Amino acid sequence: MTEKPKKSVPLKERFKQFLVHIKKLQGEPRYIAMGMAIGVFVAITPTIPFHTIIAIGLAFILKGSKPAAIIGVWVSNPVTIPVFYYACFKVGTLFLNDPIPYDIHFESIHELLNLGLDVTVAMLIRGVLLGIIPALIAYFITYRFISKLRERARHRKKESSA
Repeated sequence: MTEKPKKSVPLKERFKQFLVHIKKLQGEPRYIAMGMAIGVFVAITPTIPFHTIIAIGLAFILKGSKPAAIIGVWVSNPVTIPVFYYACFKVGTLFLNDPIPYDIHFESIHELLNLGLDVTVAMLIRGVLLGIIPALIAYFITYRFISKLRERARHRKKESSA
C-alpha cells in the first residue's frame, strides 16, 4: 500500500494556527507578553537545540508564561536559523569589532562549540545583543493583542448578559 504524500501547510494557515495557540494562552496580558518576549529572545540566540529549555527556565525566573515562551521559540526554524546566525555574526563585527570565522551552514550550538569556546561565547553574546529588540517588539505586540482580545471577550460577555 502506498502512502499519500503529506501536503505542506500554506504559510497563511500556519499563521492562523499560531494565532489560535496564542489566543488559548491563560493569564494576564503582561504575563503572556513576558513569556512571548522571552521565547523570541531565546529563538534569536544560537543555542539550538536548547531553545525550549532555556526559554522555560527564563520564563520561570522572570515570571512569564511558559507556554507563551515555547510559542515564541517557534520564531526559530530551519529557514530563520541561518539568518539569525548570520545576523549574530554581523552584529558582532559591528559592535564588538572582533570578526570570527563564519559559515552559513552552522545549524546548532554543537557545531559552534567545535570551533572553540571563544567563537561560541562571542556568538552567544552577539545573539543576546541581537535578541533584545525583537523581544521588546514581541512583548508590546503580544501585550496589545492579548489586551484587545480580552477586552472584546469582556464586551461580548457583557452584551450577552444584558
